Amino acid sequence: MRFEDLRLSKPLLDAVRTAGYETPTQVQAQVIPLALEGKDVLGCAQTGTGKTAAFALPIIQRLSEDQPPQLKEGERPRFRSLRCLVLAPTRELAKQIADSFATYGRYTKLKRAVVYGGVNKRPQTRTLRQGVDILVATPGRLLDHMSDSSVSLKTVDILVLDEADNMLDMGFLPDIKRILSKIPKQRQTMLLSATMPPAIRALASEILDNPVSVEAARVSSPAENVEHWSYRVEKDGKANLLCSVLEATPFTRALVFTRTKHGADKVVRHLSRAGVSADAIHGNKTQNARSRALAGFRTGKTDVLVATDIAARGLDIDNISHVINYDLTAEPETYVHRIGRTGRAGASGTALSFVSGEDRGKLRAIERLIQITLQPAVDIPGYVAPKGREDRPIGRPRSESGRRSNTGPRSDGNTRSGSSTGNRPKPRFANKNGGPRRRPRGDKRETTTAAK
Repeated sequence: MRFEDLRLSKPLLDAVRTAGYETPTQVQAQVIPLALEGKDVLGCAQTGTGKTAAFALPIIQRLSEDQPPQLKEGERPRFRSLRCLVLAPTRELAKQIADSFATYGRYTKLKRAVVYGGVNKRPQTRTLRQGVDILVATPGRLLDHMSDSSVSLKTVDILVLDEADNMLDMGFLPDIKRILSKIPKQRQTMLLSATMPPAIRALASEILDNPVSVEAARVSSPAENVEHWSYRVEKDGKANLLCSVLEATPFTRALVFTRTKHGADKVVRHLSRAGVSADAIHGNKTQNARSRALAGFRTGKTDVLVATDIAARGLDIDNISHVINYDLTAEPETYVHRIGRTGRAGASGTALSFVSGEDRGKLRAIERLIQITLQPAVDIPGYVAPKGREDRPIGRPRSESGRRSNTGPRSDGNTRSGSSTGNRPKPRFANKNGGPRRRPRGDKRETTTAAK
């Protein structure tokens, strides 16, 4: 199938060709015809499959075909009424969506704007009061403009919620409901998400009218052209291992994910001391600093971008050859979003994960979700995997019946036996009779779990 088969107008086809695209992705081929007919759409597709173009192209065509009437002689021009609203969870994703509308609508006369927090609001206010056809916004900043009466949603005909699951995870549901209360109920609504948890289905049942469901890929499935590898390493060895990996591995751009903002800055300092050009992006950075970091990474001035999960979605940069999970995520779905930054548009990619002893449960959860085993990697010069538990395979071997076996090699050279108890080691904390030592009453020490 080609874009010509989707009944797109000539200006849109010219814009698509100029952007270098000829064949629509699976989600584009399914969503574009439905959106052109004005139907509500509930779309689920993994990250990096072209969801933005799937809704941007039909929106541009519909709005272009429904232009305001020509002014009569002597009549003063009026400001444009807002006709399409696109909500996105993060500044980066909002800006990326706005750029896509600019790319695909370059041969039309539609006016576009994007508003998000972290920057001066006055230029945004001036643009909104002059009138726009399409507005891309983050929920919080949009509510700010609504409270200042710089934008009205009374004329919105098309509403898009992109990365809806992420918006709910970030706590935007109350803001979304406040925004929805100001939009006409007679509208076309498209809700697009990488995952489809019960909360998203509940929201869809409230805001969509007889929607058509589109699922372009198995929920939370990774791209097929990405290789998955794991390194067993203790926490204090991660920084040196990262330097060794980057030194020994040919890469074009590497995106490194950490769990915390402080951790991201710490990794950047370590890489800089090792002579690696790196920058960080996270929620504590100003919008200007985040934009500079992304620009440097996109142009090749910066080889490594270290980020929190703020960049797990909506970061569309070509030629990211490696995604490195410096800290493994506790949410298996987030792993899919992270590695979706590589292997985009048919290119191949590599995902590397640093797994410490406390990450074993997280690793098992990820492997169950994606149904892929993260192969242990041992090809880095000077890298030595930790001894002990981290050297064993994840989980005990299974017997032919499928049950976990109690037999197998032990690190001390002996053999496990399901029936023998004589050689069984005592619990780490044992009383004089060999049983587990009970914690005295009043001991309020906190316990930790792998999920923490």
